[in-house]
Amino acid sequence: MSPGVFTIIDAVEDKRLFGGAFKDLSTWRSWLAFLAALFALPMSEAEAEVWRECTGRSSPPAEPFSEAWLVCGRRSGKSFVMALLGVYLACFRNYQSFLGPGEKATVMIVAADRKQARVVLRFVRGLLAAPVLAARVVNETSDAVELQGDVVIEVITASHAVRGYSIAAALVDEVAFFAADDASTSGAEIIAAIRPAMLTIPGSLLVCASSPYARRGPLWESFKRYYGVEDPNVLVWRAPTLTMNPSVPRRVIDEAYDADPASAAAEYGAEFRTDVENFVTREAVEACVSLGVRERAPLPDRHDYMAFCDPSGGSSDSMTLAVGHREGDVIIVDAIRERRPPFSPDDVVDEFSALLKSYGISKVTGDRYAGEWPRERFRDRGIGYEPAEKPKSDLYRDLLPLINARRIEFLDERKLAAQLCGLERRKTRAGRDSIDHAPNGHDDVCNAVAGCASLLAAESHYWRDQMAWVGPRRFCELSRRSIRVGRRRGTLVSL
Repeated sequence: MSPGVFTIIDAVEDKRLFGGAFKDLSTWRSWLAFLAALFALPMSEAEAEVWRECTGRSSPPAEPFSEAWLVCGRRSGKSFVMALLGVYLACFRNYQSFLGPGEKATVMIVAADRKQARVVLRFVRGLLAAPVLAARVVNETSDAVELQGDVVIEVITASHAVRGYSIAAALVDEVAFFAADDASTSGAEIIAAIRPAMLTIPGSLLVCASSPYARRGPLWESFKRYYGVEDPNVLVWRAPTLTMNPSVPRRVIDEAYDADPASAAAEYGAEFRTDVENFVTREAVEACVSLGVRERAPLPDRHDYMAFCDPSGGSSDSMTLAVGHREGDVIIVDAIRERRPPFSPDDVVDEFSALLKSYGISKVTGDRYAGEWPRERFRDRGIGYEPAEKPKSDLYRDLLPLINARRIEFLDERKLAAQLCGLERRKTRAGRDSIDHAPNGHDDVCNAVAGCASLLAAESHYWRDQMAWVGPRRFCELSRRSIRVGRRRGTLVSL
């Protein structure tokens, strides 16, 4: 489809249109080269040099691309360019001949979270403030702008369902940082849902942009497959921050490299990180799942249940609890609770305490960084709360051999598996690996399960050591005595 009278370069250089939004157009020359390449517009020799540098390709494009992947450093101007593309495609293309009665063509801008979505939407509204374009606006809502010609620019987050739309263009911002702990909001799943919605509008365009992160996900896969490849449909453009935005102070970037070279190389150098790797494979996790088992009821003849809690104040993170026991060398996860914010901490402690008592548990271990309030709240309900001795990196490190050896049985909880598979192992400057969730991810559920497993594994090691120390016969005698005393006092420990 022809872009119409104005190319996007014409619109950028015209003060009546987008030109007024650029304070110094000379600092946007690399972006103009990208836009010219995307739409197969004529390029100057300087722009052609930028094209070769950022794409690894030699021949200029003969036709517009249908798909583009931008791998660019932070503060390079990605979000503004996504908004610019969205407004241009909504205002300068006619989609009505492809629409049914009452149907709207959507120029969809997908952001990783609400904060990023607000940033992009502000850019969209700023660009539409030009008088010539403002006359095209029919209606505005909190997350969309409807324009003449049955076109809507809508900014959504990755958690928003994209099915049911007729998408003329999909612009996915910061795709490398979409949450990885929920498969439905991962970058790959969002893009897979977008593609069918673009089929009925010829010339539809998919553009995904992000600072790079780990060597996985759709951004990495597209870079690996198409960068430097003379493909007529897919463009991959990689450039560090200063190439795309020379107005960023070099001193700031130099200081970032001094502080953390690996992070700065990704943030500003557009290099995929080599110091981040998956903690555990999905195949290993799934091999430990008890299919169809969502919870195991407490057994009256068991007195060795243990529990771990990951508290939360109720405003941002979930509060979670995991209960389990041990059968020989195998750890069994019996129950998981998660309460997502917002919630009343007192109400959740009431609920968790009732669950603990149903399993005969009078003491729970939990995150030591939650302050004094969990101890007080649980103590008021007759449950002791002890801070964990280990940080969560160590809890995850303890969990890995249990998973790999299939010495733990998980419940069939999708979120648990997703969070475990979303954990990352990062090398720190101190030389010790750190294990944590990915950016924009969560680990509240798997943290509680890892803590519970660590407690049960430690108990197993304790009693094994005791047997070796006193001998099997003396150990059995002491164990029977402990059971009698524990049952009288209600403080039986696991054996």
